[in-house]
Amino acid sequence: MQMKKNKTTIFIANILFVAVCAGLFYFLWSAPPETTAHLPNDDNHAPFLHMKKKEAEKHCKKCHSPKGIAPLPADHPPKYRCLFCHKRQQGAGM
Repeated sequence: MQMKKNKTTIFIANILFVAVCAGLFYFLWSAPPETTAHLPNDDNHAPFLHMKKKEAEKHCKKCHSPKGIAPLPADHPPKYRCLFCHKRQQGAGM
């Protein structure tokens, strides 16, 4: 009787594991597409394309501060991880 109970418990655990994996897969599969603009591939941003992320992000505030030439909107998310959202073009940078 104990052997049958162990097999049933293992079977239920396996079914539960598969259900959780399927739910996680569905959640990730149905995620919306990426909508954040990439880092512009222009002369202003060219020096930052080949820097490491942390190094490049140190220079963003020069132009994107409230008094810079291209200030960020007030409702912009945290401003210290620019390249986390604004990815570089494929093949550029590290």
